Amino acid sequence: MENSVRPAIFWITVFDSSGKLLRTETAFFISADGRFITTAHAIEDGVNAVAKMADGEIHNVDGILASSATLDLAILQADVKRVPFLTLNKTANPEPGTHVGVVGSALAGSAEAARETTISTQQPDEAEIAATVSPDSIGSPIVDANGEVVGIVISGGDKATARPSKSVGSLLDRIASDAKPRWAETVQTVSTPTPAPRPTPKPRLVYAPAPAFPRDAHVRPGVAWSGRFSLSFDSRGNVTKVQIVQSTGNEALDRAAISTLRQWKSAPGGDWAATVPVTFQTR
Repeated sequence: MENSVRPAIFWITVFDSSGKLLRTETAFFISADGRFITTAHAIEDGVNAVAKMADGEIHNVDGILASSATLDLAILQADVKRVPFLTLNKTANPEPGTHVGVVGSALAGSAEAARETTISTQQPDEAEIAATVSPDSIGSPIVDANGEVVGIVISGGDKATARPSKSVGSLLDRIASDAKPRWAETVQTVSTPTPAPRPTPKPRLVYAPAPAFPRDAHVRPGVAWSGRFSLSFDSRGNVTKVQIVQSTGNEALDRAAISTLRQWKSAPGGDWAATVPVTFQTR
């Protein structure tokens, strides 16, 4: 079941208006055309985001379709053609003692391997999970034996909590058929009736190849290396600088990441910067 569920699960990395990394959290697709679920607090204050898949592919996130601070859930749209997705069981109401699975992103390696657990308590809009859940699993799906989503993890710890899938269904019902994804706009107060400035286009990646595993890297199989790299873009969308924020711990992997990240392109606009997570994993 894990192999059929995990391809739809990924990391969403959220940035503010200056391109600064705000946070990275787990998310998962619920439709082939790129709709996905994560927590509402994951996207708080964000104006841009990218979705990083386990195979290294990176997709732009077009914006938010619906969000509820009360439920701590958000539905967003990724810029993709076709992706694997999970089916929501909107009628499920798992009773205490029901066996379920919590499945995290493969990017987290063995630390977030799928784990079996049970529902310990159930309320109309909230459930508690018996197993301890790490913070990295927040935003992960909770699935039944058929691989259908019956809940979404919204908090970790010894008493991790989740929203049932029917809560997602109520959020989906709010989305109009012609709804366009967008990021929350910042309201500005103008004290004088001066002409409004032309808005600067939001940063958007147009070419973002995943770093390839270098042949000269001498590493053990079955191990993952993760790092973070800061990219500076000019107004033409070219990368002008790549800096290591957090090394992967392997010099050859750092060089490979920097070499590929220098090739990235963004849509023309203003100068901007972003911090990007990179993970190498051997099999």
